[in-house]
Amino acid sequence: MAAYTEKKQAPDPAMVLKQARQDLFASAMEWEPSEFIRAHAELFDAYFRQCFAASRVGPQLAINRNPYAVIALGGYGRAEQCVFSDVDLLLLFEKSVPEEAEELVREYVYPLWDLGLDVGYAIRSLRECVKMAKEDLEVLTAVLDARFLCGISSVYADLTAQVRDRVLGRAPHKIIRSLVDRNRQRHDHYGDSAFLLEPNLKEGAGGLRDYHTMRWIGRIRFDLKELRDLEYHGAISSNEYENLAGAVEFIWKVRNRLHYFTGRKCDQLYFNCQIRLAEEMGLEEKDGQMPVERLMSELHAKMGYVKKQLLLFLFELGFEKPSRRSFGFRRHPEIPGIEINRGGLDFKSSSRIVKSPELLIRIFEASARLRMPLTREAGRLVREFGHLADDKFRADPTVRRAFENILLTPAKPVNVLEQMLETGFLVRLIPEFAGIVDRIQFDAYHLYPVDRHSLRTVYFIKSFGDSPPDGVDPLCIKVYNGLKRKHLLLLAALLHDIGKAGAEGKHSITGAQMAKDIVAGLGYGPKEVELIRFLIENHLLLVKTASRRDIHDEETAIRTARQIGHVNRLKMLYLLTVADSMATGPKAWNDWTATLVRDFFLKILRILEKGELATTGAVRRVEKKKTYVRQAVDFPDTDVDSLLNILSPRYLLYIEARDVVSHLNLYRQLQTNEYVWEISPDEASNTRTVVVCAKDRPGLFSKISGVFTLSGIDVLNAQVFTWKNNVALDIFTVTPPPDEIFEAERWQRAGRDLEAALAGRLDLGAALMKKPVRAAKQEVSGRPNRVVVDNDSSSFYTIVEVFAYDFPGLLYRITDALTRSGLDIWVAKIATKVDQVVDVFYVRDDQGNKVEDAGQVQDIRRQVLSVLS
Repeated sequence: MAAYTEKKQAPDPAMVLKQARQDLFASAMEWEPSEFIRAHAELFDAYFRQCFAASRVGPQLAINRNPYAVIALGGYGRAEQCVFSDVDLLLLFEKSVPEEAEELVREYVYPLWDLGLDVGYAIRSLRECVKMAKEDLEVLTAVLDARFLCGISSVYADLTAQVRDRVLGRAPHKIIRSLVDRNRQRHDHYGDSAFLLEPNLKEGAGGLRDYHTMRWIGRIRFDLKELRDLEYHGAISSNEYENLAGAVEFIWKVRNRLHYFTGRKCDQLYFNCQIRLAEEMGLEEKDGQMPVERLMSELHAKMGYVKKQLLLFLFELGFEKPSRRSFGFRRHPEIPGIEINRGGLDFKSSSRIVKSPELLIRIFEASARLRMPLTREAGRLVREFGHLADDKFRADPTVRRAFENILLTPAKPVNVLEQMLETGFLVRLIPEFAGIVDRIQFDAYHLYPVDRHSLRTVYFIKSFGDSPPDGVDPLCIKVYNGLKRKHLLLLAALLHDIGKAGAEGKHSITGAQMAKDIVAGLGYGPKEVELIRFLIENHLLLVKTASRRDIHDEETAIRTARQIGHVNRLKMLYLLTVADSMATGPKAWNDWTATLVRDFFLKILRILEKGELATTGAVRRVEKKKTYVRQAVDFPDTDVDSLLNILSPRYLLYIEARDVVSHLNLYRQLQTNEYVWEISPDEASNTRTVVVCAKDRPGLFSKISGVFTLSGIDVLNAQVFTWKNNVALDIFTVTPPPDEIFEAERWQRAGRDLEAALAGRLDLGAALMKKPVRAAKQEVSGRPNRVVVDNDSSSFYTIVEVFAYDFPGLLYRITDALTRSGLDIWVAKIATKVDQVVDVFYVRDDQGNKVEDAGQVQDIRRQVLSVLS
């Protein structure tokens, strides 16, 4: 038998890479993030070098006559290869690109595509690459991150040299300005990830791209290669470098784990990933914060630090300075020990701070007055000497006056409170503030960490007197400008959520008690302390009452007026309510909520200013309405007084005279119809008022609300009136149909559905079961469904409050359950807290009485809870 030698086949580089990545991922939890991403990049380095060495096409390219290099770009070029990051590759030829280059790509790239990897590549000549880097910022930044892999290293060296001489060397300032502008556009598009509920770990403000921008600018301006070179160059201190590196390391950690368990490249940290991510990272509940809240608190803190370092870096290079016109008329600090240095405020020496600790707050006061930020060095000194802000410091009248001036000064263009927070001085001045710094509330309602939300609340109140945001009610501007002791309102706004620092129970009550000690420690007197305590304890009173109680019921307004007591308190409370809601986020403050709170505020103001009470004004107003109706109604065949006699007293008290006339006209159309209705738009609040007139029957309200749900229309508010002739007049405030272009057709369809439902031809329960269900967010916040029965807030009605997670048909199910419990619904208030709805119903039993029997109350709770799943 002939002898032969079996040639051993070389291992497939792609299979080697696949196995190596699996092994690396299996041990990923044991690696530091920076070590992992570098090790991951090295696996790809080994793959491309093996491909280069074993290439069948390579020898055909005559590398000695037309040298080429294989170069890593982008994140791969920086050796920052996260789990599912793109792999960007450049085949760079010294002269022209040969036709065989595409075959080389097939050898290198196609096997990676077969493995499901995202690989981008470019094939360019040296001349072409330099030209593109000059014209395209994206290409330039990719080249700035370029790293040689294999081939002829001199080609790579020529690329870096030519880019440095012919691109960077000719217009460095212009290139950096383009980077800064692009950075600002990116922030505008992706939002401030340092605060957002679902931050973008890469592109948002405070994300990895901000860190990359610092690297690129350091490379262009100072020819720096690594982030640490910024420290060696003196651009940042050693401590700042360590903190910045730690922040970037944490973001990498989160990004890697997010990639790993989603199984794809994913940089947006969505709600449904956050809980699992916190579990994967082994976090536990601590200080009243859930694991996911601890994760997001730390992430926001780290991203906030990255964003701050980039802004400081740009400011010191002259790219983020406010315009000279914004500095005001006096451009001198006029405070001994403080000077202007490179466009920012600085201390003349650290020894001055030791001798005069009040300079720690006076520099912020000067910053507010001159609209000029602190320099980086001044910020360092504030952090270093912050310990001098002790109890004696806080009680100093000079310190208190300086703080009041900071609170009262407009927040644009320099938000001094933010500078105080970022340098740690705000916590030195108010130590209790530390408990809410970067504290996250894990729900879809609060867009910002508690500390930033508090600062935004102050900002919005100040804006009422300076530059109010678009859409702000002129009433807020008028009330603010007429207010005395504005600084007390602003201080209450700053402290209004201080009770969320891990406290049990209602944060408003806890915060009010904490604020008493804080404000007294700042040297304020008993009356001032009591005012701030009251504002904090009641900062949710107006919005909760307006959205959960019948504000047409004068008993509600009178009860609230007695609780507030003074006009000045009411005005401050109103401004705090508006600013707090605006600072929470757009889903907390909309046209409808604004209208509700405004109307309720004006009702209470009238009571406090004029002393109007229901007993003295009601009879007079009802008689005045009747006179108006007699003159306005013209029904030749009907006695108007007989019509007025069938109207219920409650209806005549609450409904405006013009609307009574309109409703009587609608009633005349009812005759033998199942129902008639009238739909009118309200442009101010972008809502629709739907008045339904029908013969009363059990479940009428439930059927109407079910039809609205079928049509994609949300109920915001409802009033139910039953006249003495057994006719129901129900007034709904609802959102417009989803497609407003075809609104008329939508209402016609809803009308046919309502007629069918009332006639028994449409099974609403079955129809709603077929409607697609939006994903409930109960798993996000973890709050359970809840039913509260209140017999104290109204003299005539039992109030049922339902806290539940929204889904199509929810209102129908609740009202159907109340009907089956033998209850008549008289008023409904629908308040959606984004992830949870609060539906409030004023009810009576079938005898017209409140439900006060304990057994009946428990039965109502059971019935409603049973339909909420």
